[in-house]
Amino acid sequence: MTFARGVTAGEVAAAIGPGLAKAALVAEVDGVQWDLFRPIEHDAKLRIITRKDTEALELIRHDMAHVLAMAVQELYPGTQVTIGPAIEDGFYYDFARETPFTPDDLPRIEARMREIIARDLPTRREVWPRDKAIAHFKGMGEAYKAELIEGIPAGEEVSLYWHGDWHDLCRGPHFASTAKIGDAFKLTKIAGAYWRGDSNNAQLQRIYGTAWRDKKELDAYLLRLEEQEKRDHRRIGKELELFTFSPDVGAGLPLWLPNGMVIRQELEFLAVQEERKEGYKRVATPQITKEALFYRSRHLPYYKDDMYAPLDIDGENYSLRPMNCPFHHLVY
Repeated sequence: MTFARGVTAGEVAAAIGPGLAKAALVAEVDGVQWDLFRPIEHDAKLRIITRKDTEALELIRHDMAHVLAMAVQELYPGTQVTIGPAIEDGFYYDFARETPFTPDDLPRIEARMREIIARDLPTRREVWPRDKAIAHFKGMGEAYKAELIEGIPAGEEVSLYWHGDWHDLCRGPHFASTAKIGDAFKLTKIAGAYWRGDSNNAQLQRIYGTAWRDKKELDAYLLRLEEQEKRDHRRIGKELELFTFSPDVGAGLPLWLPNGMVIRQELEFLAVQEERKEGYKRVATPQITKEALFYRSRHLPYYKDDMYAPLDIDGENYSLRPMNCPFHHLVY
């Protein structure tokens, strides 16, 4: 089949058949993901991506992040949007807002998202001059979006996507309408995040969600989360009084309680028994050593940045060991 210059992937899909046109989400043009409604101006290798393809989940989650941002700005005017990518098992969006979100807000936001999807809002893409886009977002009070555009290399396209009247800075691609996204999603939690991941920057509010091809996949994922929660070591440790944590000690540093020590000692005893069966013999070595040993083993130049600072003992540097190897070489 041949088509005139400027044909869209959606038109190609429709020419092939109504089933493909209905199933199509986006296209791939010469290996680059492409909106169904975006014109193709040159001869190209074209592939239509549907929900059955491996790329579908990331695309669904990408669109869902936009719907989340749109819902939040409809419900909470004055909220600034920052970034909202697809991630493993879901998506998130970071918001700048003086009033904190609470878990009670999630059902309301989720309901508005379902309304937006049901509206079947058409999507369109526009490429704007860099300065126009910066001025536009600054005029809207979207300082974070303006900063993102300022960081886009000169000569690179600045593309904006509209879903109905709402729009966002984005590289795309996106589905032709919000109804294509489907409603197999759920908002899961709220967390804090720093702008650009830098603790020196403003703290933002992050809303996480999960999205899937259909309700069956969503339910299976939520069931997995529920099972994982039942087996969460923090929950089990607290309920069975195995260990506790203290901010005075530090994150990830457990204080073993009597019940926990019983389990720990039994596991250690099991390890000793299994090692003996296999003919292994145990040795014990110090927790610190002269720094020179790790230079001899060639470990220190590579691990230094991830090790604790050296201890000065009688004018000589000692290191807390990050591994057993050098000691065991000496024993050998």
